[in-house]
Amino acid sequence: MNNQGIAVERARVKRLMRKMGQMAIYQKTRTSVPHHEHKVYPYLLRGLQIDRPDHVWCADITHVPMNREFLYLVTILDWHSRAMLSW
Repeated sequence: MNNQGIAVERARVKRLMRKMGQMAIYQKTRTSVPHHEHKVYPYLLRGLQIDRPDHVWCADITHVPMNREFLYLVTILDWHSRAMLSW
């Protein structure tokens, strides 16, 4: 509408489209697309009582963008105490 010379705020258009049940057309991001040949593993911690330190550890890998490259940060956590064991 702004291209046609009608001044209208973006928030108003969004509110009116929501009220009419309209949505903008955009391509969905495909962040996790399962492959039909990949095996599905069971969740082994379901129902497990974690009641002492050093019983269950978890790891996380995060990439941190730098100037022209990425820095990978790996952390190991204890689920019981929520303490960071290593990085």
